[in-house]
Amino acid sequence: MVRSNGTGISQFILLGFSEEPALQPLIFGLFLSMYLITVFGNLLIFLAVSSDSHLHTPMYFFLSNLSFVDICFTSTTIPKMLWNIQTQSKFITYEGCISQIYFLVLFAGLDDFLLTVMAFDRFVAICRPLHYTVLMNPRLCGLLVLMSWTMSALNSLVHSLMMLRLSFCRVLEIPHFSCELNLVVRGSCSDTFLNYVTVYVVSGLLGGGPFAGILYSYSKIVSSIRRISSAQGKYKAFSTCASHLSAVALFYCTALGVYLSPADSHSSYSGVTASVMYNVVTPMLNPFIYSLRNKDIKGALKRFIGL
Repeated sequence: MVRSNGTGISQFILLGFSEEPALQPLIFGLFLSMYLITVFGNLLIFLAVSSDSHLHTPMYFFLSNLSFVDICFTSTTIPKMLWNIQTQSKFITYEGCISQIYFLVLFAGLDDFLLTVMAFDRFVAICRPLHYTVLMNPRLCGLLVLMSWTMSALNSLVHSLMMLRLSFCRVLEIPHFSCELNLVVRGSCSDTFLNYVTVYVVSGLLGGGPFAGILYSYSKIVSSIRRISSAQGKYKAFSTCASHLSAVALFYCTALGVYLSPADSHSSYSGVTASVMYNVVTPMLNPFIYSLRNKDIKGALKRFIGL
């Protein structure tokens, strides 16, 4: 096996949720169910939007991209966890751990950027309705998605390259079901100061920047809605943002629970629970958030499955 760090450590141990054998079938069944719901729910949204010409609009184009990213995000960690439970093995290779970190950071960043792009789309639709079709043209939409992928890929590449400089003096036991970035960095016997600086500076810029963009967009949206004279008009304008606002709130609340927790809490069940909410529950709920109150999506889904 190729060793990618200077210490010869080729495997890490993912401790997961519990070492109790009796709980393993329950954990396996629960996470398999959530994973299947996430994949099929987001896949249905993606296929419905792709197949229905009525939904070939900027908002649904971004939504289909978000659904695809959510499938990839969950698939980065859950299949490996299920495999480990099934085979009664807790090991993950060093290369596999670095790859998991790369894709986790990539798809988390994409979620963040796509939610920001969707906020910008709602801003243009409500605050510049007469110019919407001109401003949100297919070229700009494609460019915004391409920029999201590029920025996220560069961000995850930086973190992965910073991980490669670390050495590990022992087989690292990770108190988690996946290779969470901060936990792996903390387990290194190298000087990790530069890694932590990179994590907080880069994540602060690429996480705080999009969040500030979302806040700015919605401050303008709220201001525009307040100027609408009729109550029906206000409700109609706000209803176009309700699903996106719910997805944003869910994403950022769970992300803050993971990344702003004290370092010691990562070894506790509370830290793992926050990660489950962030990595599994949020992608699973997004299809329901965007379909339950959306007549266009409901209609497209019915047409797609032939009802």
